[in-house]
Amino acid sequence: MKRTIFLFLVSCLVANGACVARGTWAPQDKSEKGKAPKNQTAVPSAQNSQPDAGYKIGAQDVLQIDVWKEPEITRSVPVRPDGKITLPLLNDVQAAGLTPMELAGVIRDELKKYVNEPQVSVSVSSINSRRVYVTGEVTRPGAFPLLPGMTVLQALTSGGGFTQFAKIKNIYVLRTQDGRQVKLPFNYKAVVGGKKPEDNVLLQPGDTIVVP
Repeated sequence: MKRTIFLFLVSCLVANGACVARGTWAPQDKSEKGKAPKNQTAVPSAQNSQPDAGYKIGAQDVLQIDVWKEPEITRSVPVRPDGKITLPLLNDVQAAGLTPMELAGVIRDELKKYVNEPQVSVSVSSINSRRVYVTGEVTRPGAFPLLPGMTVLQALTSGGGFTQFAKIKNIYVLRTQDGRQVKLPFNYKAVVGGKKPEDNVLLQPGDTIVVP
């Protein structure tokens, strides 16, 4: 009888060991409950919109000039209508037409006359040189920032909608090309209906959308 009970207990222990070895039973670590897997990728948060590396600085843009360990030079400066900025020690520096990285190089080279191994960075804190204009029979006419890839249809939404007198089939874009002004037709009703997608052109700086 004792031998039978002993063999029964041994068989139970062997069976439990097999379950643990196969991974069919294991104690749960409650401290990990509800936590995301360690290899889970976090969703990136939205970042502020910044111009790309090839962006050319223009008049009326606002630039942030940072010079390491030189607080008297570090500052926010507007680009004047003549395309230049004014900085201590350097006076006027041409900015319009350059990328932020190119301008940082120009400032760095000029500062070498006064500062030992200057480290300069330039960023565009406000883009004011790239604008389009919406005028005519819209509820909110005015100048609006030209966003990358902006089309006529997208720009019209900035105007707040049409008035009751708007002739939406006769809208046009005024653009200066090669020193002369050209008119690009835009039939709102046809574009929205998918009939004239070619009218919905990409806008360029200085374009004026006229809603008669």
